[in-house]
Formats: sequence, structure tokens, C-alpha cells
Amino acid sequence: MGIMARGWEKEDVDLPEQTEAQKVATADENRITERDRQRKLQGLNLQRERILSERTSSPHRRSALEAALLEIETQISELSWGIHI
Repeated sequence: MGIMARGWEKEDVDLPEQTEAQKVATADENRITERDRQRKLQGLNLQRERILSERTSSPHRRSALEAALLEIETQISELSWGIHI
């Protein structure tokens, strides 16, 4: 049992650190381009308009639409953050 425990401590120390170039490359891969962001915003706005135009007498359907609208508006505000018109 004692032999197995020895290897656990050493594993964390032996992990290689990321170089600065690797960190920059990872950040570039994760960054959304302006064109992608605009395209996503346009799609979300179209979804929002469709939900707002939908009429229903079902309380369950209305509740689902309200939840979807809240999610879409949250995504829009996250993508729009930092844009000043």
C-alpha cells in the first residue's frame, strides 16, 4: 500500500509547463472572430424575433417560450458586452 502512494506526489511535479507561445496559440484558438460574433448575434436576434412573434394559449408552451427568450437574451448580452453604439 505504501509503494502505490509514492508515485502520486511526483506526478504533479513532472507535468511540463506551457510555453508562452503555446498559451498564445491556445488563446487564439479560443478567440471568436468579429465575423463569427456578428453572425451569431444575427442568428440569436432572428430566434428572438421568432419567439416574440409566436402566439399561444397554452401556459406550458408560453412558459417554454419565456425560458427560451431569457436564454437567447442572455447570450445576446454576453456577445454584445463591450460594444458601445
